[in-house]
Amino acid sequence: MTDKPHPQPPPPLKPLSPQDWELLIDDFQYGGVRRQKWTSALAIFPFIVDQALSSLLKRDFPLKLSLILFLEEFSNTLLGSADPDCQPHENSLHRLIETVRVVLQTPIDGVHVTFALREQMMVSVTSIVISLDTGLGQVHMRWVESLVELLLTVINRPNYGSDRQARAVACECLRELELAYPCLLSDIAGHLWSLCQNERTHASQSYILLFTSVIHNIVAQKMNVSVLNTSVPLVPFIVPQILLGDSNSGKEGSGGLNYKELRRAMAFLLEWPQVLTPCAMVEFLAMIMPLAVALDLQASMLKVQFFGMIYSYDPMLCHVVLTMYSKFLDAFDGQEGEIARRLILVSRETQHFLVFRLLALHWLLGFCELVLRRDAGKMKPIVETCLHIYPSVFDPLALKALNLDLLAFCSICVSESRLGEDAGNAKEMVMLFKDGLVSVSAFKWLPVWSSETAVAFRTFHRFLIGASSHSDFDPSTTRSIMDSTIFRTLQGMLVDVMLECHRLVPVMVAFTDRLLGCQKHIWLGERLLQTFDEHLLLKVKMGYKLVSYFPIFDRIAENDTIPPRGLLELLGKFMVFLVDKHGPDTGLKSWSHGSKVLAICRTLLMHHNSSRLFLRLSQLLAYTCLYFPDLEIRDNARIYLRMLICVPGKKLRDILNHGEQLLGILPSSHSSSFFSVQSPRSSHNVKKSRNISSYVYLERVIPLLVKQSWSLSLPSLGVGSNKPDYLEGIRDSEPVVEEREIDSSSTIQIIPETARIDQPHEPLRVMDSKISEILGTLRRHFSCIPDFRHMTGLKVRISCSLRFESEPFNRIWGDGTPVSGLDEVDALPALYATVLKFSSSAPYGSIPSYHIPFLLGEPSRNKDISGQQVSLEIVPLENGSEEDDRFRAPVIIELEPHEPTPGMVHIFIETNTENGQIIHGQLRSITVGIEDMFLKAIVPSDIEEDAIPEYYSDLFSALWEACGTSCNTGRETFPLEGGKGIAAISGTQSVKLLEITALSLVRAIERYLAPFVVSVIGEPLVTLVKDGEIIRDIIWKDVASDSSLDVTSTVTNFDRGPLQLTYTGDVGERESLASISRRNLGCFLVLIFLPPRFHLLFQMEVSDLSTLVRIRTDHWPCLAYIDDYLEALFLA
Repeated sequence: MTDKPHPQPPPPLKPLSPQDWELLIDDFQYGGVRRQKWTSALAIFPFIVDQALSSLLKRDFPLKLSLILFLEEFSNTLLGSADPDCQPHENSLHRLIETVRVVLQTPIDGVHVTFALREQMMVSVTSIVISLDTGLGQVHMRWVESLVELLLTVINRPNYGSDRQARAVACECLRELELAYPCLLSDIAGHLWSLCQNERTHASQSYILLFTSVIHNIVAQKMNVSVLNTSVPLVPFIVPQILLGDSNSGKEGSGGLNYKELRRAMAFLLEWPQVLTPCAMVEFLAMIMPLAVALDLQASMLKVQFFGMIYSYDPMLCHVVLTMYSKFLDAFDGQEGEIARRLILVSRETQHFLVFRLLALHWLLGFCELVLRRDAGKMKPIVETCLHIYPSVFDPLALKALNLDLLAFCSICVSESRLGEDAGNAKEMVMLFKDGLVSVSAFKWLPVWSSETAVAFRTFHRFLIGASSHSDFDPSTTRSIMDSTIFRTLQGMLVDVMLECHRLVPVMVAFTDRLLGCQKHIWLGERLLQTFDEHLLLKVKMGYKLVSYFPIFDRIAENDTIPPRGLLELLGKFMVFLVDKHGPDTGLKSWSHGSKVLAICRTLLMHHNSSRLFLRLSQLLAYTCLYFPDLEIRDNARIYLRMLICVPGKKLRDILNHGEQLLGILPSSHSSSFFSVQSPRSSHNVKKSRNISSYVYLERVIPLLVKQSWSLSLPSLGVGSNKPDYLEGIRDSEPVVEEREIDSSSTIQIIPETARIDQPHEPLRVMDSKISEILGTLRRHFSCIPDFRHMTGLKVRISCSLRFESEPFNRIWGDGTPVSGLDEVDALPALYATVLKFSSSAPYGSIPSYHIPFLLGEPSRNKDISGQQVSLEIVPLENGSEEDDRFRAPVIIELEPHEPTPGMVHIFIETNTENGQIIHGQLRSITVGIEDMFLKAIVPSDIEEDAIPEYYSDLFSALWEACGTSCNTGRETFPLEGGKGIAAISGTQSVKLLEITALSLVRAIERYLAPFVVSVIGEPLVTLVKDGEIIRDIIWKDVASDSSLDVTSTVTNFDRGPLQLTYTGDVGERESLASISRRNLGCFLVLIFLPPRFHLLFQMEVSDLSTLVRIRTDHWPCLAYIDDYLEALFLA
């Protein structure tokens, strides 16, 4: 056994050099394969840890800090173990802590052993122990005891100057351990208190925070321990029994808090804030405030001790005071004005950092909301103070935005507290609004995309909606906002802004759309549009610049609450202006502006009643038809005028909407007429497109089993009585068929209602319960089949993929310049905006086209590109069995068959190259096989999911009986979905013997026909199929007998059918067949739906070495293809 090679490589025996360690650390940090070569061998982890710890103890090893950080970063990989009792795991932790002990006891020489090394060792080992022991999972408490004992040894030297920083780091490590294991240091709280009293260096901050953490955990866990007791020795350290899971000690330790000693400790802690830095003060008070609440201390003690920090220039200290205020509101009662004034002063003092000034305004807004929710009466002095604060012109824009938000908030408070009811205060609010906007007045001459413009309109919105929120429970109404002085002032201001700066109209449109898009404030948007209609239209100047207002005019035209009279009068005057100013130097201005006017007229026609528009719009269009200089505009105006006169309003709107859908574009009010101009198209090169099918391929994703090269062609349905039998349902009398409703390839007869009434009633027939049940199942089934003449029929989808080869494509359509090196991979050609159009002579209906935005060409497969490292992400694999999907575009061909027959689909492509060339051509046709027509039968909507297998079984039985020669349902007709068409069943049957083993047949059915199997009969066959676990949710029958199917029927039952199959051969073959049939394993029942309404049924009697397939269908032409399909399916 010792000679047998181990699958994992043995660890190396020689120690790692510094260069080896650098390589190992780099491999671990890089990850992937480079790390896997180390992590694949688990036995090497203890070796790596031992080597690292040994290297740390070497005096002249140069990478000590790097090794410590490496062990900390990958501690879960190197030191983690699924079994905490694992010997390598135990040894590694033991050696790690012993290494820390040796480093801490080694004298400092400043070169090989430094304070930085000691501190990093303590921090890293503490981090490793905590991360490995999430919930005491892998680290035993004895290792925690050892580590805590080492750290306590370090901190038990107060006022020792040389290692004060190391003692502070040790305190922080102990605090992290206390956070990870609450009450870990509760038994030695008295010693920690004594150390805090004795420490006088800057490390006292860490001692104070450590002691505070211990007290906080004692109170949080309700531990009944003495914080003055020092009887428990500091070293050696023993973990408290409550952390070891001792239930008895837990009950003893949680009897209640020692309030007297804890209050003494609290008083001691409150004497030491002056030694804490701002960040330490945040952590200190986060623990002190819960202690004060738990010990029932008066919050005024904290207020007296810490409220003065609000006047500091450190944002952390101000944040602490605001946090205390939010926790103890009653204790700070009456101090709201003082806090607000201090925050305002901080935001106004330019010597502070910008982030502090921004924080002050954020705090002030939140502080005001907190006070408003608690007592609205206290907001009056704060609001009066804030109302006199305006943003300075030279303040940063972010500060201006927050200042304006504060002014908007104050205006809300004034309106809600009824401070602004009299006219004087209302005027003051308007002046506040206007004066506040002075700081961002630059938006009037800056670009529309500038930040000042965004801030200005944001302020407009804040002042406009006021206290109204988007909540459904908000009691404020839009009517009260529209009656406010601010809203009336803002309306006039927006009109003046558009008149002064017409380039701000798009921003104004976006501002209005924001209001119109909100269900709560839609009335504000409509009221603004009404104001623009009343005041803006009367003040605009006539000229070519009027078109800049067309976006807002389009919004006015879309709103049916605004009378179109003023807008139509203005547009009429503008058309007169265009006619008068037209000349040889006008260029395309007349055409462009006239198109925009007609676009607004179209919008009016789509959103207003014709009666409101008729008089003035007809005058405008008539004038345009007669006098406008551009022919295209005159023709379009004539079309609109004719539609306005001749087409009713509702139909007119439907026509215009339908036109947009046909164009495939959405109307845009910002679009210019230049956007509608067609770009010049490159000429189509017929010679180049001739052989496009040699390098552009559309291929099926799933190849056909039978590549059908022929299809059965039947004569079209005539008017006389020479109708093919397969098209005719069995009826008592011939109904009158509407020939104009029937396609040549159809098998469904449409019977008008009048013809049905005129026909004599057929005699009443008596049928048994079995026939009645079959008819009920068939009627229910056919009622779910859509009639493709009156609604969308069933779809057949064929998945394909489009690709093209780059090398011949570049040779024909490229510039002919060869590329070499890396450019050969990067400069792959591409096709843009590809449209595939389909046609077929087979009865597949209208086949929709398919659009592909972008397709990258396949690189040449015979090129050696293994040495190229830059663009490997776009290079397909050389293995021909694997295709790169990035060079293939999925294509779905959607057919609506009117008859289930194979055929060919012809493909025409139209696409564009990178250099603007247009490619037209025909690709190789796609073959549609009979298996593409296979669909699952439609399940009625009222059938539960659990009942679907039973429904399919009943449907198979009904169809099997209906397609038989001895069926009594032949004269029945079944209405299709929609009630306009009916279908009749004319069944045909056939049989085929397949020399195939049972196992091969089951595998073929599982691969190709599994969705269509409705039942498996026979215990041997059921056992064989169930083992495959592929065919599920069907009816399983162990006994090979069924009341609805004659499984043991012989071939002689088919003599009366239109198709007879006779076995020929000697007597031996017959005897062999008979002997095989006697060894019957079971039967498959397969139900296949053939669109638009036909069915194909298989009853496969499976034997050991052969299978007899009985076939029944109500569409006998499909039998011409089934024979080849079965041969390919089972015997290939």
